[in-house]
Parts: sequence; C-alpha cells; structure tokens
Amino acid sequence: MNQAKEEVVKNVKAIISQALKVDESKIQMNSSLIKDLGAESIDFLDIVFRLEKTFKIKIPKGELFPEKILTDARFVKNGQVTATGIDELKQKMSNMNWDEFAKNPLVANLGNLFTVGMIVDYLSGKLQTAAK
Repeated sequence: MNQAKEEVVKNVKAIISQALKVDESKIQMNSSLIKDLGAESIDFLDIVFRLEKTFKIKIPKGELFPEKILTDARFVKNGQVTATGIDELKQKMSNMNWDEFAKNPLVANLGNLFTVGMIVDYLSGKLQTAAK
C-alpha cells in the first residue's frame, strides 16, 4: 500500500472511530459500517461531513451512500432492489461492484456493502481525480 493510501486509511479509520464512537482497533478494511460497527442512517451524514472536512473535498449527495433509493417504489419491491434500482445504484455509486449484490438484491443485504474499504477506495479515486 502506498503512503498516500495509508494516509487515507488512517484518516478514514479515525473519522469512523469518532463518528461511531468505536475503538479504532476494532475498525478493519472489511468492517461493515452497519453490521460490524453499528452505524445508523444519521451516522452516514456525519461521516460524509467529516470526510469532506478532513480531505477538503465535496462529496455529492448520494455518491458515496445512496439516498432516497430505498424509499422509491420504482427501485424497491417486496424487500428487494429492482433491476431499475440496481441500475440507479450503479449510476450513482459507480465506485462499487454491484454484480454480487445483483444476484440476491435483498434490501437487508445492502448495508453490508458499505465497508471501510469501500470508503477508502472511493476517496482514493476521488483524490486521484482531484490531483490531475
């Protein structure tokens, strides 16, 4: 891992630790924000705010974490994300691999995709683009 990415990882872990009041030693790259670290929907706003402040970037609404998709009947039906919903997620959150989720698109499983590593990957890409 290069030094720039190590710095991103260190900062992301510190931000998540502060936002979720979780000991930093318990935060791993594959930790699910919801399942493993106990995040709730309001915590995602706090995390985005802290990321923007720390990394001096703007994270457009819905680009890192989906907003309003789960409350739209076009995107969710019978506890599953529809094909239209998956397309919307792919478009809004292009930094993630949606193929595995698409095989069994239960809304209940969506939160498992939001990991520390996902945030690090998103930020690494965003910071590389900003540096160009």
